Amino acid sequence: MNEELKTGTTTLGLVCKDGVVLATERRATMGTLIAHKTTQKLFKIDSNLGLTVAGLVGDAQVLARYLSAEVELYKLKRNTSMTVKAASTLMANILSGRRYFPYWVALIIGGIDSDGGHVYSLDAAGGAIEDKYVTTGSGSPYVYGVLEDHYKDGLSTSEGIDLSIRALTAAMKRDAASGDGIDLAVIKKKEFKQLSENDITERKKKMGLD
Repeated sequence: MNEELKTGTTTLGLVCKDGVVLATERRATMGTLIAHKTTQKLFKIDSNLGLTVAGLVGDAQVLARYLSAEVELYKLKRNTSMTVKAASTLMANILSGRRYFPYWVALIIGGIDSDGGHVYSLDAAGGAIEDKYVTTGSGSPYVYGVLEDHYKDGLSTSEGIDLSIRALTAAMKRDAASGDGIDLAVIKKKEFKQLSENDITERKKKMGLD
């Protein structure tokens, strides 16, 4: 990938006992240039599904539209929501079909279905791996450092929100390609709720984060 096309990002997803948390920062870069400060990297796909994107903005936006359309068609045909695994498999098939001209992205698909909460990380070649927590982008090493130390099985979504904010804040302090605020969503059964900027700011204050 040419240096001019590289982009920096930090995204994460983690499974909680009562839902899933997805979070991203907002900065888009072109090399050392901060191209945009309010880039959307977190997408609502359905009431039970969300997507985070890292990589080329155009590719990410196209894939978000593809997945949203396919999920809606699935609901219309079957009168039920697509499972997280099915959405991840669908997206993996879309990615793997472009081996010679790949989408330059790293994705996280997270959500709730009848089997509980799930998060999957997907690479540009179509690999899809489920885990309890995942992170993508240039700031991901810093996020993993926080999550490895603080994540535990059975944490609540409220605890997951605080942990996600802490991890992204650490990444934004050390990764120059990540910054300019946080977008965060909690997914529970049939509920996709995005936190307001005020909510995130209040939580940062309570945790003593700058």
